[in-house]
Amino acid sequence: MNPLLLLAVFVGGGTGSLARHYSILAATKLFGEAFPYGTLFVNVLGSFIIGVIIETGALKWQVSPEMKALLVTGFLGGFTTFSAFSLDVLKLTDTGHALAAAAYVAASVFLSLLAVFAATHLLRAVL
Repeated sequence: MNPLLLLAVFVGGGTGSLARHYSILAATKLFGEAFPYGTLFVNVLGSFIIGVIIETGALKWQVSPEMKALLVTGFLGGFTTFSAFSLDVLKLTDTGHALAAAAYVAASVFLSLLAVFAATHLLRAVL
């Protein structure tokens, strides 16, 4: 594995995580805790940014593997994994797999919610 690529993911991931942390703190301070505005903000912003990076890379900007690792896998992976999910849905629909994209969305949301509820209920019963 390319050490520079690994370093790019590492640095980007840490930076993205810090950006997520401070974005959520700022949104909570601005809008309160009644609704997860911060998480919504980072998910939407991260999805927008990944769209910009991927489309710009496809159309105009030759993105090196290290830069893509820094920005997409690292920064956006640390900022929000929802951006990767959004990109997966885009790829499926762009390649003519709209039904698979819809199934992926439904399965991701349903199974993720099922998993978090199952884990919390299991631990509440055991602990």
